[in-house]
Amino acid sequence: MQGGYRTQHISSKKTENLPVLSVITIVYNGADLIARTMKSVLSQTYSNIEYIIVDGASTDNTLDLIKKQEAQIALWVSEKDKGIYDAMNKGLELATGDYILYMNAGDQFFANDTVEKIFAKDPKADIYYGDTLIVDDEGNSLGPRRLRPPQQLNWKSFRYGMLVCHQSFVVRRSLAPAYDLHYKIAADIDWCINCLKDAKTIINTEIFIARYLSGGASWQNQKQALKERFDLMQKHYGTVSVITSHVVIAARYIKFRLQRGKTTN
Repeated sequence: MQGGYRTQHISSKKTENLPVLSVITIVYNGADLIARTMKSVLSQTYSNIEYIIVDGASTDNTLDLIKKQEAQIALWVSEKDKGIYDAMNKGLELATGDYILYMNAGDQFFANDTVEKIFAKDPKADIYYGDTLIVDDEGNSLGPRRLRPPQQLNWKSFRYGMLVCHQSFVVRRSLAPAYDLHYKIAADIDWCINCLKDAKTIINTEIFIARYLSGGASWQNQKQALKERFDLMQKHYGTVSVITSHVVIAARYIKFRLQRGKTTN
């Protein structure tokens, strides 16, 4: 089952001299979350946005909410999948834009002019990245993400953790590989590293790009997430480097917890 204006052969490109950004939302039974994400994407001041929604055959009224907005949605599909990364691969295959950004159900752009600001400096870079604000179920701010983006990002930066949130990472479509379905929780880290390895121009937008909904698969399955992250880090950086970096990560986390404890006392 599918719909959206692309099924009527209508293009997402409205302004010729600007790139098209394919924003992909993955959702399953997210009726309480999808509306805020759609509103955030569809309210962007940037003209060339191709909005794609991949629904995993929801059994609640998620699809009804999507259909209400389908005149503004480039393409939506609703069918069973093999998990979130399989669904993300489907979205990637459907995307025809120059750039890719994943904004899943519950997540939002930081502001209505965020995409406009992303491409303001240079509309031809390979990757753009920025900061992320963590929010609760009601959309209230919980502060910036603990891991902050570095001033200069490259593929080696992720040795010390995923310094850039997936929702604040825009990559050129031609550089974006399929997600490795071997990983069930941490495939997004592997994906970002692979994108960074092939990128030549990486721009720090120096803005908040996303409002990220607290909680998720990696939060809910910490043990498996840690194992997957160690395995993929070992693949990219080697055993010695990973052990060293994990000592740094552990020390940094302990320092964060101690500082947080002082501010709450």
